[in-house]
Amino acid sequence: MSNTNLLALVVWALAASLSPAWAQDATPPPPAQAAKPPVRSEEAFRTSVSEVVVPVTVTDDRGRFVSNLDEKDFLLLDEGVPQKITYFTRERNQPVVIGYLIDLSNRTRLHWDKFREAVIELVDATMEPDGKPDKRFSGYLVSYSTDAELLVNTTGDPEKIIDRVRKLKPGGGSALFDAVYMACTSRTLVVGEPIEPRRVIVIVGDGTDTSSKKTLQEVVEIAQRNLVTIYGVSTVAFGFHSAGDADLKRLCESTGGRVVYPLENIYSDVSGYLSTPSDEGNYALKVGTGGYAAAIMRGIVNAIAATAGEITTQYILRYVPTGLDTQKPFRRIEVRVNLPNVKVRAREGYYPFNP
Repeated sequence: MSNTNLLALVVWALAASLSPAWAQDATPPPPAQAAKPPVRSEEAFRTSVSEVVVPVTVTDDRGRFVSNLDEKDFLLLDEGVPQKITYFTRERNQPVVIGYLIDLSNRTRLHWDKFREAVIELVDATMEPDGKPDKRFSGYLVSYSTDAELLVNTTGDPEKIIDRVRKLKPGGGSALFDAVYMACTSRTLVVGEPIEPRRVIVIVGDGTDTSSKKTLQEVVEIAQRNLVTIYGVSTVAFGFHSAGDADLKRLCESTGGRVVYPLENIYSDVSGYLSTPSDEGNYALKVGTGGYAAAIMRGIVNAIAATAGEITTQYILRYVPTGLDTQKPFRRIEVRVNLPNVKVRAREGYYPFNP
């Protein structure tokens, strides 16, 4: 074979061996479909409001629930404009999903054992109001000390929450605002929220925050955006004061809830209060005695019963906003009752659009 033919053969073999690669380079593959990012919990909660749910509590001048009102007794205003109520009920035990937020900071150490039992009582009363499991009720557990932590995700089994509560021990700082934000954004949702079931959070703590990354205004807004009603069971001991009490009230009252103080009036029904001189103070019930412990537990049990009772006996109003010529980012709600000497509690308002 001549040198010319040999060279031609080598060039042909080399081209043949490389042709697949050339073809691949010359024809680029179809562009890969971009993977969709996972939906964040916050985005799952934030939806534009088409129907507004308004839990309403009505009490008389003695603080007793008024539970025999009808739809015609209510006037509901959105930005001052009367609204047509599309749904009304005063039935007990409406579907609800409850977040139990437990303060595990050092400030709860004094009466921790009693408050732990109170939380267990609260879970039983709100998730099993008739003493047996009910699919209408769900709950979840968030603890907070230096950090907030979702301990039990949304469940219909109260025993999962109760078992976890029994193992809790206090210690550390207080990240209350982060805990509220977590409760509003970072759990599994129940189908139908926030209409049926509606959303409730119960905070067992004194309102103090020492380590949150979120601010009070941020968590008030996230709760209002998600139509959450917040209640507080204050752990402030008798005779003491918490700088966070105003924040706890703000969280609760802005969303239609309230704060109860189980340790505030533990002596109100005790004869001899401030009449028995002693070195540690003029108290009829001495610290460390059975009477003192019983009075504290009685106060806590009564507060838990009042909170559970309100959650299960509220009027539920729903409406679709109409007649509003406004693009306000926050709309104010007012609920009036056609009765004298009653107090009406409902959420301040709502955010109609996504931020």
